[in-house]
Formats: sequence, structure tokens, C-alpha cells
Amino acid sequence: MTPIVQLYWIRVALGITAGASSAVVAILIGNTGIDTLLNSFTIALIIYLLSYYVLKAVYKNKIEKQSKILSTAVAMYFFAWLPFFILFYTMIKIYV
Repeated sequence: MTPIVQLYWIRVALGITAGASSAVVAILIGNTGIDTLLNSFTIALIIYLLSYYVLKAVYKNKIEKQSKILSTAVAMYFFAWLPFFILFYTMIKIYV
């Protein structure tokens, strides 16, 4: 696999992980309404930015344009985060 493809799939997996962790934090905080979504989105954004710095160190010499590390699969990260956040949040709400 090329480094760009690896970066893509890492971001998808991180989006799923961020969805699960955002759902857990949303349940623990206990807010309802738009506050829950905003807090969860903030957690997902923080995870994305932290992963950027880690991935930048790993892929620094493998990817020519450094801006590609930030922009690759940003949409897939959030498109993976949102349905998995809803899924995990609903599952936790139902079973807890």
C-alpha cells in the first residue's frame, strides 16, 4: 500500500474510534440537546488534530507534500465519525 492509502485507512479507523470515545464522553457528561453534539464534535476534532501531529512525524519523509498529511481523508474521518457516534451513543443509551 502507498503511504496515502495507509493514511486514508488510518483516518477511517480513527474516525470510528473517535465516534466511540465521543459517545462514551457524551453519556458521561449527561448533557442533552445540541450541547451533546457540540461537545462530541469537539472531542472528534481534538482527536483529529492530535493524530495529525503523530502522523506527520511518521509520514514526514514518505509523503512529498506535507499539506497532504493534513488534508488526506479529512472528509472520511468525519463521515466515519458521525454514524459511529450515533450508533454507539444510541447503543449506550439503550443498554445502560
